[in-house]
Amino acid sequence: MSAGLIARHEWRRLLVQPFAWTLAAVVLAFMAWQFLLALQAFIDLAPKLGGLKDAPGVTDLVAIPLLRGFSNLLLPLVPLVTMRAFAGERRAATLPLLLASGVGNLRIVLGKYFGALGYLLLLIALVASMPLLLSFGTTLDLGKVAAALLGLALFTAALAAIGIACSAWASQPALAAAAAIAISSLLAVVDAGARLQGISNSGINWLALPSHLEPFFRGIVASVDIVYFLLVTAVALALATRRLDALRGSADA
Repeated sequence: MSAGLIARHEWRRLLVQPFAWTLAAVVLAFMAWQFLLALQAFIDLAPKLGGLKDAPGVTDLVAIPLLRGFSNLLLPLVPLVTMRAFAGERRAATLPLLLASGVGNLRIVLGKYFGALGYLLLLIALVASMPLLLSFGTTLDLGKVAAALLGLALFTAALAAIGIACSAWASQPALAAAAAIAISSLLAVVDAGARLQGISNSGINWLALPSHLEPFFRGIVASVDIVYFLLVTAVALALATRRLDALRGSADA
């Protein structure tokens, strides 16, 4: 059994769960409502913007705010998707069977991770389709939107890895979700106190998730931000693998 097979199994399991469909429906309905509100506000404001030099367009007033708002929604959303990855297996007493399948711990973690990430990337694509449809009737800065989507995908990948790690360490899905939300929220506001003191270029600012996501929304793709998200993802997946090593060892003992 390979990581790809586990990922496909995880993907299929998500698709047959009413919870996953309900979650997707609620998220898309909420984002569609936000999109229509932003679009109506832009239409009302457009006559006033016509006479301004270098006035913001539909990209800055509709597309980017929508994707930025979705990034805030991902903080509680991703843990709800990943919470059952391992904690659900433990609750159902099926984790020992998975560990005894002969598949390496890293492959199991990667399979669970990519299964959940595939579902989340599909949600991103569906949300992104809303502002992208505007390109048929107006001028949309596709480069800036592409940069924002890249940042959103990397941000989601890091959150999913944190969720998988918490699911591996927690005994119940609810505990896994709560832990992932707490850790993600902490990483989101870790630099808040420093910014209140006027500090914006210190090490604590570098640790904050928004510090590396916001440049993508401005159309800036920097290697330091990509490396940050990849590093968070790698560390979280390594912790999940380490946890499976301990669980496998206790089961063998």
